[in-house]
Amino acid sequence: MTQFLVLAKTPVPGRVKTRLCPPWDPRQAARVAAAALSDTIGVVSEVPASRRVLVVDGDYPAPPGWERVAQRGTTLSERLVNAFEDTAGAPAVLVGMDTPQLTADHLRRAADLAAADATLGLAEDGGWWALGLRDARDATVLGSIETSTSETGEHTLTALRRRGLRVHLLPVLRDVDTVSDARSVALMCPADGLFRRTVEAMPA
Repeated sequence: MTQFLVLAKTPVPGRVKTRLCPPWDPRQAARVAAAALSDTIGVVSEVPASRRVLVVDGDYPAPPGWERVAQRGTTLSERLVNAFEDTAGAPAVLVGMDTPQLTADHLRRAADLAAADATLGLAEDGGWWALGLRDARDATVLGSIETSTSETGEHTLTALRRRGLRVHLLPVLRDVDTVSDARSVALMCPADGLFRRTVEAMPA
């Protein structure tokens, strides 16, 4: 069975979702980040898994039934590689905290590694929101890829295929980077979800 990894930052004002400021202030941005992380953890908790691991920067506690691993590395690329390395031993799907519209069906599809060596969910901004690997050692390809660019996702796909992996592509999702993103993504979330309620409570 596949394990799930959630790569996250502790929602500290001034350290998360800084692109939401302005118009929101750092505390409001941190509340939005906390809501996104909470909803992401909630949906990951719904899907059968061999284990669930919060790979965290900061002191955010692991939810009940989860394990907690500290992020290692200076760059995001290093942290991604190390997240897979530090949890090696079973197929793994890694997601971040920027797609709170994530559903259980998305995760089940990402974890379906029976006929593929990797699954990859590209993001609208050019990055990716999920990466599933049957073998954690294949994460080494991420170390040479520049993150947070409009071509990160495509470069990741190319690197995986060059390694000889069969890659199954997942639906494209929108990351929450800006206030416009947050408001659009909130409408894709359940009406009673924490992320949607938090965003809708923010000033226009």
